[in-house]
Amino acid sequence: MLDPPLDLCYAPVVVTPHMTGSQAIMPRPSRVTGRLLVGALLLAELIPGTLCASPLDQLSDLSGKVSVTVTLIGRDNFNSEYRYDLTVRNRSGDPFIADSLIVVLDKITNLAGEEREPLKSEPLLHRFEVVGQDGETEDGKPFFRVPIGANSDLAPLTDSLPFPVRIRNKDYVSVFTPSFRVYGKKRPPAEPKISNIQPQSNSTAPDRTDRLIQLLLKKGIITEEERKAIQP
Repeated sequence: MLDPPLDLCYAPVVVTPHMTGSQAIMPRPSRVTGRLLVGALLLAELIPGTLCASPLDQLSDLSGKVSVTVTLIGRDNFNSEYRYDLTVRNRSGDPFIADSLIVVLDKITNLAGEEREPLKSEPLLHRFEVVGQDGETEDGKPFFRVPIGANSDLAPLTDSLPFPVRIRNKDYVSVFTPSFRVYGKKRPPAEPKISNIQPQSNSTAPDRTDRLIQLLLKKGIITEEERKAIQP
């Protein structure tokens, strides 16, 4: 029984008159392809976290500190599409880094407040199509970046710019409610500036000289006559 063929990449071979039969017909594996493959494997080994990183890995759940205002602005009956405007409000006393803020479509509930199908026990979220999302979490939930404008932070008690979210009701569920959750990073406090100004001493130069002479005199290093000569 023959071994299964290997999926190798071969470089073309130019047949010259001095080659023997086996040299003329046997292709050679491409060294360049081999080096690229080894390099890719080493890269995956060295930085696995970078290749498989989740957008939520370095972010905190800001529930209770940040709220989301959801406003229905339109409905496309032909495509069963619902269009919303979302605004994020910082209700805490801490600023949050603007570039870190994302809003995750956490779940969708029906009229009874259930987030799973009664028969299949699957999340209702899987029955909807989200248009224009910025990405997905590891568990398949769509997320959106929060626009802040020219500001570097979402300051305390301020709102973000509104941004659109479009949800298509593929199974034409009669009534549904989307729920969102915000993730982000708090801006760390600024480090206190260290002053280079040295504190000024209250002692003047003559006072320091007098104390030094008195110390030398006490220890017997100089005599009273020498003191008078130094300090008449």
